[in-house]
Amino acid sequence: MVYHKEEINTRSKIRKVMAMDYYGFYTGKEFEAYKYLGAHFSDGATTFRVFAPQATKITVMGDFNNWHETELNRVYNGQFWEVIIDEASPGMVYKYKIYKCDGTVTEHCDPYGFGMELRPAWGSVIRDMNSYKFKDRKWMKNRSDCKDKPLNIYEMHMGSFRRRAGEEWYSYEKVSELLIPYLKENNYNYIEVMPISEHPCDESWGYQNTGFFAPTSRYGTAEQLKEFVDNCHRNGVGVILDFVPVHFAVDDYALAKFDGTCLYEYPHNSVGVSEWGSCNFIHSRGEVRSFLQSAANYWISEYHFDGLRMDAISRIIYWQGEENRGVNWQAVDFIKCMNAWLKEKYPSIILAAEDSTNFEKVTYSVADGGLGFDYKWDMGWMNDTLAYFKTAPEYRSENYHKLTFSMMYYYNENYLLPLSHDEVVHGKATIIQKMNGEYEEKFPQARAMYMYMYAHPGKKLNFMGNEIAQFREWDEKREQDWDILEYPLHDAFHNYMKELNEIYLNHSALSENDFEEQGFNWIDCHQEERCIYAFERISEDEKLIMVFNFSNQMQNGYKMNIGKNIKMELILNSEDEKFGGKDNRDIKEISADIDGNVILDMMPYSAVMYKINI
Repeated sequence: MVYHKEEINTRSKIRKVMAMDYYGFYTGKEFEAYKYLGAHFSDGATTFRVFAPQATKITVMGDFNNWHETELNRVYNGQFWEVIIDEASPGMVYKYKIYKCDGTVTEHCDPYGFGMELRPAWGSVIRDMNSYKFKDRKWMKNRSDCKDKPLNIYEMHMGSFRRRAGEEWYSYEKVSELLIPYLKENNYNYIEVMPISEHPCDESWGYQNTGFFAPTSRYGTAEQLKEFVDNCHRNGVGVILDFVPVHFAVDDYALAKFDGTCLYEYPHNSVGVSEWGSCNFIHSRGEVRSFLQSAANYWISEYHFDGLRMDAISRIIYWQGEENRGVNWQAVDFIKCMNAWLKEKYPSIILAAEDSTNFEKVTYSVADGGLGFDYKWDMGWMNDTLAYFKTAPEYRSENYHKLTFSMMYYYNENYLLPLSHDEVVHGKATIIQKMNGEYEEKFPQARAMYMYMYAHPGKKLNFMGNEIAQFREWDEKREQDWDILEYPLHDAFHNYMKELNEIYLNHSALSENDFEEQGFNWIDCHQEERCIYAFERISEDEKLIMVFNFSNQMQNGYKMNIGKNIKMELILNSEDEKFGGKDNRDIKEISADIDGNVILDMMPYSAVMYKINI
């Protein structure tokens, strides 16, 4: 049965359907628009609502009406449309037909739809969003933004972590079974999932969306995704979602010219088309802000995601991401308002910005004049570090301060150190491959480089495959090369990364004072000719000292002052034989001499970590 006008009003009261703050929606203050718009199943019927101010007529067709058209009715001010259909139930597919002012008709998916068909099909799918009951109360109660705790993120692409025979995807459930034990064994306490909102093109990796409220059906349903997050939480693993607030896919069944006008996008190509060929959101429109804010809130509230990594924030800050075109202040205001609301509502979530600009106060609170992010990706650290290790050892002396420069600006923001998916694709080579030299020479450099990364202030992120020293660039159509662990050097490297991760999680000096100047101190950053670096990390309970030799020569007799009556206990040696290295010395403890000096003989391409015992 289909309900219209007066019948809808009566039935809505009986079914207690939520009303929306229309003024808030139009002015960009609404964060729960998804509770009103979309397809909502309740009391045995489904209410369809859609926002399309310039449409002349809208119909819905689906499995429930044998794909015949059922007309929606104008409600509120004539810009919203609504109908209740008894026969429509969860799992059924539906599409809208939008009749436009110019006389054309286009079929569309639901902008607020909670599910979609598997590509290349694109119909929306009705989901019962109240069917799953979370069991993660303990995790949610104790959740933290990790400012003074270790944050070790394993970035993953859901469809290529593992794949079934025949190149088919695993379900959310099966990925959970495979992933969670692996994360615990390898000592990662968070994952960051590349975008899983629905997208038509596998090659976009989820960054060109058609369904901002629809978990991709490649891996299952909304309920199964909730169970995936719940399982992670009950095993002590946080889950961050990659979120795309800048642009959307051009497919004409989705958001593009939804009601015949540029409802979500700019009307001018000069600012309306992104460098990826997608449509840029027009963040100056309140309705668009409410759409994106509601999507962000939806993933955190409905799925219990522990935060959002927001893509391409430079394109929010500057027009088209180009500083010389000026600041897009309307978009900046949008991100500030969204972040401020989210952090007030969910203080323990993590909001991270992928931002390569020098725009100030990205990680300051909005109240303090900032953008309201918790963390900013340190792209400068990443670029300088990888450039240094690509350089032949004979030229590293002249590039020595690429590895000291990061601490010159470090305290300007709260930084996260990323070695992400972007660094292992498109001919850039993987992290291990970027190391200078031939095959065997790359491993000791990578081990030493990773100790530098984990000892350096800032939270950590590594893309899947980095931990096994994968040489093949990432391909979204193939699972990671797990079989390379049959080779001793890769297996040993993997064991090294496990131990390094465990040390990071269990030694407070490496994370407690990440953003406090008392947490880091250079011991020696002027060994340009020898390519030696030494620094210490400090917490309330301990002090760690790290020494690095990034040259390809043995560096004997390196003298370092650590203070009188101090002993150093070795925690980790990147050149230990058990990790595939060449150091067979059994020197577990070193004592300072009467002047407070210690003498070290450093292996080529090596790094050592010591704990101070007073």
